[in-house]
Amino acid sequence: SIGRAIRADIMAVRDRDPACTCLPDVFLYFKGFHALQTYRVANKIWKTGKHVLAHYLQSQMSQTYQIDIHPNATLGNGIMLDHGTGIVIGETSHVGHNVSILHHVTLGGSGKKGVDRHPKVGDGVLLGAGTSILGNVKIGEGCQIGAGGLVITDLPPHVVAVGVPVKIIGSFVDVTEQPGLEMNQMIPSAENMTFLSEGI
Repeated sequence: SIGRAIRADIMAVRDRDPACTCLPDVFLYFKGFHALQTYRVANKIWKTGKHVLAHYLQSQMSQTYQIDIHPNATLGNGIMLDHGTGIVIGETSHVGHNVSILHHVTLGGSGKKGVDRHPKVGDGVLLGAGTSILGNVKIGEGCQIGAGGLVITDLPPHVVAVGVPVKIIGSFVDVTEQPGLEMNQMIPSAENMTFLSEGI
């Protein structure tokens, strides 16, 4: 339900953002949270067939928060849009639960009309600042993509990928690892990750 999603989103900000000192901060000041809840209302309206009103909310969200989420996108619970500015999430995008997305991330289309043309992001993923994921590519659960990465092919679960275009540099030792919850944007240590020599 939308109520469960909102509760999970606010707790995500409280638990993951060190700048958040209390829950009222999230309600009052965190524009990523505000934009996400605007999307949730627009998505509910879109599903009733009132597309013009849903697009109006999308437009207001974009103007007010500099965040553009299409009302027909599918977003899970417990998502955090950190800083938020410049985030774009396209119409056929799917974002799983407990995902953290930093500023200037693009989940963009392949340019083809009328097809499933946007990325699918698994649970627990961390998308670093400035990441661009283009086309109907799949990002496996528990992945971490470094800042400024360009993703144009699928990524398997539980890997760390960096670069333009991204290359996999290693995989998490613990397959239950959820970078989206940890918010550690640095390359994991050798204790936590198996490095691939060809990726470095």
